[in-house]
Amino acid sequence: MSTLAHTVADSATMLRRNLKHAVRYPSLTVMVIALPVIFLLLFVYVFGGTLGNGLGGVAGGRSAYADYVTPGILLLAMAGAAQGTAIAVAMDMTEGIVARFRTMSIARAAVLTGHVVGAVTQTLLGLVVVVAVALLVGFRPDAGPAQWLAVSGSPPPRSSPGDRPSTPVPPPPRRGRPRAHPRGRAGPPPRRAAAPPPRPPARR
Repeated sequence: MSTLAHTVADSATMLRRNLKHAVRYPSLTVMVIALPVIFLLLFVYVFGGTLGNGLGGVAGGRSAYADYVTPGILLLAMAGAAQGTAIAVAMDMTEGIVARFRTMSIARAAVLTGHVVGAVTQTLLGLVVVVAVALLVGFRPDAGPAQWLAVSGSPPPRSSPGDRPSTPVPPPPRRGRPRAHPRGRAGPPPRRAAAPPPRPPARR
């Protein structure tokens, strides 16, 4: 077995271990999923009627406040997942399981990879639940697929030149024509010669 295949197999084993921990000890999973949902319902149904009218939009109320507060709740869910991962890694370090893993023929990156992939799985599950509840309470996003891909970290699809709207180029401003010279050449108008100064009267 190659080194890469050995690392992938060990990472899958650590991922299975973390998922079993999430099932046996659901407190972290509840913190990732339930707390954002509770905060969403609390803000929308308790404060949404008053705070939604103060947003300044045409349509206020709970639906407008749901559109306003849902992105923050999604960030809260992702922060909770990162906190759960930090707690799980700290527990493994203090309980001695990592020292036991070092005595086995396990890839060094497998432990951290299992924690990271398990945290991403829990985060995606929590985000799906939060978005579903937000849609039920009136969340109506107006972002397109490119914006959602940008939020998830994926690069947006490149648009072809034919898809871009063609903007008409304004014509250059017209300038006034220069005045024609009396001799037929273009140039500034001729200046008038100054009158000679008056001569003093002759003395007799």
